Amino acid sequence: MRWSVKPVAWDDPVGVELRADQEAELLARYGQDTEPGAKPTAATISVFLVVSDAFTGEPVGCGALRDLDEEAVEIKRMYVVPKHRGRGAGRAVLAALEQTARSRGATVARLETGTEQPEAITLYERGGYDRIDAFGSYVDNPQSVCYERIL
Repeated sequence: MRWSVKPVAWDDPVGVELRADQEAELLARYGQDTEPGAKPTAATISVFLVVSDAFTGEPVGCGALRDLDEEAVEIKRMYVVPKHRGRGAGRAVLAALEQTARSRGATVARLETGTEQPEAITLYERGGYDRIDAFGSYVDNPQSVCYERIL
């Protein structure tokens, strides 16, 4: 296997750096912070995973779970460093998040991405996610694209 996926604390320096890189990329794409609602925190994220190159140990991406209710989780902070996109790191962390969600009793995974993130849209659609109406704080955001997958 080329990728290693492991849980880390929300405030782990590697995770902090990956999320900062993600935020910078999204600011460049949208020109402003477009995330509605409360941003994820250590208190609201139940699982945070980092995906690394299994050979070099280089961290290349991340993803998190936020519990929505007893049956559903929201996938948050999915990110892969641009030079590593298209090589399976995103699929690896997404699969690990889904497996973790199942092991915690979740039966549904939901997520939101944006209209200016075609790589993410492709990843989720190829991964078996179905487009749904916007949910939660995304309802009034015209740049939100929401998905769901039955686990």
